[in-house]
Amino acid sequence: MNAIGQPEEVVTFRIPYDVQRRLNRTPDELGRDLRLYGALMLFQLGKLSAGAAAELAGVPKVLFLDLCGQYNIAVSQITPDELRTEIG
Repeated sequence: MNAIGQPEEVVTFRIPYDVQRRLNRTPDELGRDLRLYGALMLFQLGKLSAGAAAELAGVPKVLFLDLCGQYNIAVSQITPDELRTEIG
């Protein structure tokens, strides 16, 4: 169960030791990194909402949106023309 009582799946995959050594990350750190990077990519591709991606990454939504900025991932898909139309 996660923090809000929903069931979770555990996904296990193999990482070559050489990759772990090159990245200089512990297994726990790699797990957190991969969850974050996966969540960022799925959000960028439009597969997950910001809230769902933040949950996958294990961080608050506000922090996730800040991380999107750090990785140059747009948090809005609206174009400038659409925005002008919206605000009149």
